[in-house]
Amino acid sequence: MRQLLLALLFATPAILGAQGKPTPEAIARALQQRYQGIHDFSGEFSQSYRGGPLRVETREQGTVTIKKPGRMRWVYTKPERKEFVSDGTKVYFYMPADKQVMVSPVPPEDEATTSALFLTGKGDIARDFTAQFAETPLPGTVALKLVPRRNQPDYEYFIVVLDPGTLQIRSLSTRDRQGGDSTLTFTKLKENQGISDKAFVFRIPPGVDVVTNDASAN
Repeated sequence: MRQLLLALLFATPAILGAQGKPTPEAIARALQQRYQGIHDFSGEFSQSYRGGPLRVETREQGTVTIKKPGRMRWVYTKPERKEFVSDGTKVYFYMPADKQVMVSPVPPEDEATTSALFLTGKGDIARDFTAQFAETPLPGTVALKLVPRRNQPDYEYFIVVLDPGTLQIRSLSTRDRQGGDSTLTFTKLKENQGISDKAFVFRIPPGVDVVTNDASAN
């Protein structure tokens, strides 16, 4: 699931317009405040991952739709199709090439450690992370390194790169516990469109194997 470790998407533009240079903690607080006002959003993403002993690199792209609380749909379209869907109760990971769907329950809020789950309304940036400025890979942007206050099993930190004018995300990098780096770039983002819950209904295709854990089997 490391490819799904994302961070937080939006912040309050006024924070960079204030007198004096804002602290990373101030930007993190503004990011949380801004994010609380976003009920749903959608857009396109591209993703690269580099890791493993041979530093193998992969590239993927697709579309994303999020609605609070607890709903999301990631549809990977290239180079192969796959889907990651949460309907607020269960999470489905569908690999058409493997003819398999993996089903698990949405973790309780106090166990929501990944940024993908944070995007669906679980977690708090200022509470759950320490923030510091980071070197940005994109000219004319601002980058924050977000380190979890509690040690996490699946990632070390995030680096979120923001547009200084709007503070909308430009890219997001994640360092996982295996030393791999996953980078996502978001485009064509739209907020608060009133997305229907129907957009997050997942219907298991006929003829596929369904793999569930104990908690989601009932």
